[in-house]
Amino acid sequence: MNNEVTIRFAERMSQLPPYLFGMINKIKMEKRWEGIDVIDLGMGNPMDPTPNKVTEKLCEVAVDPKTHRYPVAGGMKNLKREIALFYKRKYGVELTGEDDVICTIGSKEGISHLCLALLGPGDTVLVPSPFFPVHVYAAVIAGASVLRFPLGSEEEFLRQVSSMCQSLYPHPKLVMLNYPHNPTGTLASREFFVEMVKLAKRFNFMVINDFAYGQIVYDDHVAPSLLEIPGALDVGVEFGSFSKSYNMAGWRLGYCVGNKEMVGGLAKIKGYYDYGIFSAIQVAGIVAMRDCDEAIVEQVAVYQKRRDVLCEGLARMGWEVDKPKAGMFVWVRIPEPYVRMGSIRFSVEMMNRANVAVAPGAGFGEEGDGYLRLALVENENRIRQALKQMKRALVEIDQEVKAGTFVLQPDAPQG
Repeated sequence: MNNEVTIRFAERMSQLPPYLFGMINKIKMEKRWEGIDVIDLGMGNPMDPTPNKVTEKLCEVAVDPKTHRYPVAGGMKNLKREIALFYKRKYGVELTGEDDVICTIGSKEGISHLCLALLGPGDTVLVPSPFFPVHVYAAVIAGASVLRFPLGSEEEFLRQVSSMCQSLYPHPKLVMLNYPHNPTGTLASREFFVEMVKLAKRFNFMVINDFAYGQIVYDDHVAPSLLEIPGALDVGVEFGSFSKSYNMAGWRLGYCVGNKEMVGGLAKIKGYYDYGIFSAIQVAGIVAMRDCDEAIVEQVAVYQKRRDVLCEGLARMGWEVDKPKAGMFVWVRIPEPYVRMGSIRFSVEMMNRANVAVAPGAGFGEEGDGYLRLALVENENRIRQALKQMKRALVEIDQEVKAGTFVLQPDAPQG
């Protein structure tokens, strides 16, 4: 008698491709377990310290037994108020800090749960590509259909959204925005957001803007908030994160602000899924938002120097690269002839030959294949060393190609 149970996943699981960043991280960790020094340009995982004021407050509050109880699920009143004050101070946006603000376990969790609240079978979401994976797969997991289109210029973006809204019935329910954009570092203009709000009202769709990199902006550029546009609070929400601005990635603290009904839907879903964020982290978050503006300025200056070192080094190697205006990544096309490998194989070769982790562009959608996303988390000397090791690896590949022992084609799929 066979007593084995057949494990059957939900149908939605078949729509989730392998998580490429997990594969790269697995190879990286295996190398590090072997004592090999891997320079990590792959994951946007800040290595710089959290501001001292924030960690000191965490330690102070964490010893209080009252903070060891379940926290307030939607976020502490004082933290939500501080987020509202930040939006008033920075963008001139009036928020109450009550039902128009909710704290999340980072922006990724919040977007995922909001999609569960807003979307289901029969709904359609528009997402520009390349994309950060959660922007597509949170909707897929919720049962919605996703239509992807090339990121392109602002004019082309707006034209495509308008065209799809006119041709589809029912109209798309949601448009997913991400400015400053991950992975490309593209900024949106205020005028773009104005037109997007007009389209949302015309075609009755909601808008989510992932604003996680809103404070990481270079060269005197400005990243406008969606919510500073008149009427935006009628159509959408914006997600922010403490991860990048304050080097608090592992703390898992973010927020969603904007339309009260959308925030309320997220609150209802989260009431079933989680108990919120450790209270001591929330109190530390208040200190970060209230007292650490200067720390953000200093961190942006650090990232900008690393950006310049990386971009100038790639240019000397013959790569064509545009310096990003925002974010903590450089999005760069793999040069000929190596682009023929595809971004996944190229990334694996850099890991194996150069001990440098990079993120393959294919992980951000088909439009991203042929590109790499390089994170600015390592210091300038480590970035220079990574470039040297990559250059040596490419010379090695050139020699093998010439000898006929290496073919510049993607590896055949396994299984």
